[in-house]
Amino acid sequence: MVVRFIDLFCGIGGFRIGTEQACANRGIEAACVFSSDIDEAAKTAYAANFGEIPAGDIREVTVTQVPDHDLLLAGFPCQPFSIIGASRGFEDTRGTLFFEIARILESKRPSVFVLENVKQLAGHDGGRTLDRILRVLSDLNYNVDYRVLNALDFGLPQKRERVVIVGFREPHFMQWPVTPHRMQPLEAILEQDVPERFYASERIRSQRTAKCERANHRTIWHENKSGHVSAYPFSCALRAGASYNYLLVDGERRLTPREMLRLQGFPDTFQIVVPDHAVRRQAGNAVPVPMVCSVVERVIDALRWADHVPHYVDKARQQLVFAMEPARAYE
Repeated sequence: MVVRFIDLFCGIGGFRIGTEQACANRGIEAACVFSSDIDEAAKTAYAANFGEIPAGDIREVTVTQVPDHDLLLAGFPCQPFSIIGASRGFEDTRGTLFFEIARILESKRPSVFVLENVKQLAGHDGGRTLDRILRVLSDLNYNVDYRVLNALDFGLPQKRERVVIVGFREPHFMQWPVTPHRMQPLEAILEQDVPERFYASERIRSQRTAKCERANHRTIWHENKSGHVSAYPFSCALRAGASYNYLLVDGERRLTPREMLRLQGFPDTFQIVVPDHAVRRQAGNAVPVPMVCSVVERVIDALRWADHVPHYVDKARQQLVFAMEPARAYE
């Protein structure tokens, strides 16, 4: 079988890499039939690594330009959702980029979708924003559920919590990933002989040292908005627009582009073809690859796309969507 997928708000391809890995792990083929992103530097990186230039602004793409597909992937931008009203359906989302996802789902009706956004979406407006998004998806006759997942639980040395939403067109049983992977040691992703340009100034380093004690193992020092500095054996979440010095390896230097990509699970074969500042922004906007891979593997199992179906699917095949209760309100 060939799983046809589209990669909306594709960035530099974290969703694509994770999905291709998941399909390979399940012994099936994956084919990206459409991708889209508005950022020119991201499009340049995507083209260099996947051999295709994503379409531009999704708001200018008609549904007839989007090929039929089995799986829709979208890490939709974490823009403000305050314009979402209190009504149901598309009127809740017009004017937001989430509406573009809903527009394509309504027209193309893929078997399943996987969406990703920042953890803060779950609590925005007292939870009402996410509730409205889920209801829009449910009104499109998809069986929907979500979880807040952490990159740390998928082997990456980065504390990065994200809302992941999965929706099936038909009722299916899906078990969310529940077994944490052993975290890759920070040492494994750090480069040696880092150029001097990545080191913070002596003034910044002295300020950090005055606020935090050095450890006897590799750490990344994180300065929060209040100026408090903490050292962890992992990175706090990469952010596209944060200060250059909010994360410092051992309190001394900034992360290199390759290290940032590794923290998101990108393989070293991923080509870096844009300047450092662009990679920093791209990595900060990316989705953790192992997280995507694990979720899509469970999607494949639920839809029985692979020849081998894990025992837990056979055991629960008479159940409706998902293993846990939060989905029930949206079935």
